[in-house]
Amino acid sequence: MVWGVLTILVGASTLALGVAASALINSASVNGGFAASITTAAFTLLALIAMLWGTAHVAVGNALRRYRRWSRHAALMLGGVDLLLLPYGTALGVYALWVLLHDDAKRLFEGRADARNGPRSR
Repeated sequence: MVWGVLTILVGASTLALGVAASALINSASVNGGFAASITTAAFTLLALIAMLWGTAHVAVGNALRRYRRWSRHAALMLGGVDLLLLPYGTALGVYALWVLLHDDAKRLFEGRADARNGPRSR
């Protein structure tokens, strides 16, 4: 969940860069407006992707804390993609895969009759 919040913050700051580039386009009539437009579009697109990616991490993290059956598989998918985001995403992805692929995690998430009450007591 912390990784998701940090990603959302990075997305928000990138969006601010996109807005700033857009303001520069509107305030100055300089040659190279096309390049500035491409820069604005790139910053905005990357910001939206980062904020969606962060939101997905927060949502899946919240579901993991509630032991939802689907959340383990979703976290494995997110962790697999995080492996490509060097260096912190790789560390997070390796840790997520290591923890969620153990037999104890499989039993914890798949053996739940009621996912709302937390882990079963033994």
